[in-house]
Amino acid sequence: MLRIKNLESGYGRLKVLKKVTMHIRSGEIVTIIGANGAGKTSLLKTIAGLLPARSGEILFDTKDIGNLPPEKVVFRGCSLVPEGRQVFAPMTVRENILLGAYTQYRNGKGGAVRDDIERVYGIFPRLRERERQLAGTLSGGEQQMLAIARALMARPKLIMMDEPSMGLAPLVIRDIFAVITRLRKEGGTVLLVEQNARAALGIADRGYVLETGRIIMEGEAEELLSNREVQRAYLGRDLDAEGKM
Repeated sequence: MLRIKNLESGYGRLKVLKKVTMHIRSGEIVTIIGANGAGKTSLLKTIAGLLPARSGEILFDTKDIGNLPPEKVVFRGCSLVPEGRQVFAPMTVRENILLGAYTQYRNGKGGAVRDDIERVYGIFPRLRERERQLAGTLSGGEQQMLAIARALMARPKLIMMDEPSMGLAPLVIRDIFAVITRLRKEGGTVLLVEQNARAALGIADRGYVLETGRIIMEGEAEELLSNREVQRAYLGRDLDAEGKM
C-alpha cells in the first residue's frame, strides 16, 4: 500500500530524514519507534504533504504522492492524526467530526456522511455523549478520540497516528490502543508513531527503528520486542544486566 524509497526531507538547511526506505502492506499495523528528535514526526509530515520531500519516492497504491499538497494526499486515502490532537477548540465535537468529511462532500458523497458519523460514534460512544460540547473543554483522552474520529471521516485506506498515547492515563491508553487494533480487524491499515515502544510493538505486526533520521532496524514486532538493543534503548530493560543479578 505504501512504499517509501530513499526519502530525504528536513527544515531549511537541516536534513532530518536520510535515505529512509520502508513499506506498509494493506491490513497491517506498522509502528515506528525511536527517541525524541529521531525524525518520526517529520516522516509522517512528509508522507502527509506537510513537509516537502527533498528526494526519494513516496508511492501510495502505486501512485507517487511525493510533494502533493496535504488535501490531495487525503483525497488519495491517507489521513494523519497529528501529534497533540490539534482539535478545533472553539467548535463542537460534531463540528470537528464533520470537518473530517470534507473529502466526502467534495467527492459528491455527502449522503454517506451520516452513516460515517454513526460509525465513529459506535467506535467512540463518549463522543456521541459530548457531541454538542466544545472540543476545547474535553479531556485529553476525549480529544484524542475526537482527532482519530475526525481522520476516520475521510474514509482513509491508511491512517497515520502520531503519539496517540502522549499525556494520557494508562486506562485511556489501553482504550486507544484497543481502537487501533479494532481498525485493523475491520480492514484498516495503520502507521503508528509512538514513544511508548512496548505498547506499540504489542499491537503491531511489524516495526521500524528510526535513529537520527535513518532506519537502523526493522522486523516483526515480536522480533523487535525480544531484541536486546531495542530493549536497552527503548524498552527500559538490559537483559545482560538482569542475567547477572
